[in-house]
Amino acid sequence: MALFDELFSLRGRHALIIGGGSGIGKLTAETLAAAGAKITIVGRRQAVLDSAVSELTATGAATTDIAAASCDITELEAIPDFIAEVTHTRGAIDILVNGAGDNPRLPMAEVTPQKWRQLLDVNLSFAFFTAQATAPAMASRGWGKIINIASLQSNLAFKNGAPYGAGKGGIAQLTRAQAREWSAQGVTVNAIAPGFFPTALTQAVIADNPDSARQLAARTAIGRNGELNDLRGAVLLLATPASDYITGQVLFVDGGFTAV
Repeated sequence: MALFDELFSLRGRHALIIGGGSGIGKLTAETLAAAGAKITIVGRRQAVLDSAVSELTATGAATTDIAAASCDITELEAIPDFIAEVTHTRGAIDILVNGAGDNPRLPMAEVTPQKWRQLLDVNLSFAFFTAQATAPAMASRGWGKIINIASLQSNLAFKNGAPYGAGKGGIAQLTRAQAREWSAQGVTVNAIAPGFFPTALTQAVIADNPDSARQLAARTAIGRNGELNDLRGAVLLLATPASDYITGQVLFVDGGFTAV
């Protein structure tokens, strides 16, 4: 148990989870809370955040401090002030999870310049600026974890996914660049690239389309699509001291989708 605590305990750490109100973000919040971290979840819709805080508290796994902070992360100029306010009210940030994303699945002909900019901001740009506002303080303390959420589309192209794929491809390269910038000062930066999991972003191709769900499952090495609990191990690894010598990596948690 002593070795487990040394590697995986997050007691005394504060995790800021962008997109923590639902799906993978909420799963991440629950996992890190169970490891002892103080949690601040971030999103645009206060009602969703409040519901998530209530649900996380009710699970029993979350025995630490959990709170929510509302912010539109596409308002890039406001991010430094937001990070400063969270630090002032909730304490120094040790772990940053950039988990926001949007994929409306638009044919290229329907992507306007406004929509392109909007989708790049929510899928890529915010992850640059939240880390820019957070990592220097982590580096000054000599320890920190940044976890970006990438995608299968960081490596693969899917129909009607150009803006999303461009953003998530950028996340993979941004992860490497951020690792190069801060890892020598104790801040590791990695990304998790989920396969097909039951979230709002995949509802159209999994929950609402059984034939598509079966076809996607058949493309994996394991033979099934993901369940949210399948992500817990990767989240815990990359947020804890167990990964102190892992940086600049994109970890695909996809059942072997990209391996076959």
